[in-house]
Amino acid sequence: MAIEVRIPTILRTYTDGEKAVEGTGATIGELFADLESRHAGIQDRLVEDGGLRRFVNVYLNDEDVRFLEGISTKLSDGDSVTILPAVAGGALPAVPMAGR
Repeated sequence: MAIEVRIPTILRTYTDGEKAVEGTGATIGELFADLESRHAGIQDRLVEDGGLRRFVNVYLNDEDVRFLEGISTKLSDGDSVTILPAVAGGALPAVPMAGR
């Protein structure tokens, strides 16, 4: 069962720069374990305490797996999984107003 996994830029050091890799597994968790067997270190960046890391978003065919079954979400041959790190923004520093 082949599943395409799209890798974000920040994790491509684990996949030798590849934007997408193939993996296998019946669930997201098994898929991540399979990726770890070929791309050592990647699983620790995705999984923590048996679930997805807080700031990692994973989509199965454009659906957020957190709203499905999380790491236990079932996969089928030909599925596409996208890994996206959450991006946090900030506010610009306050600029003093002239004349105050």
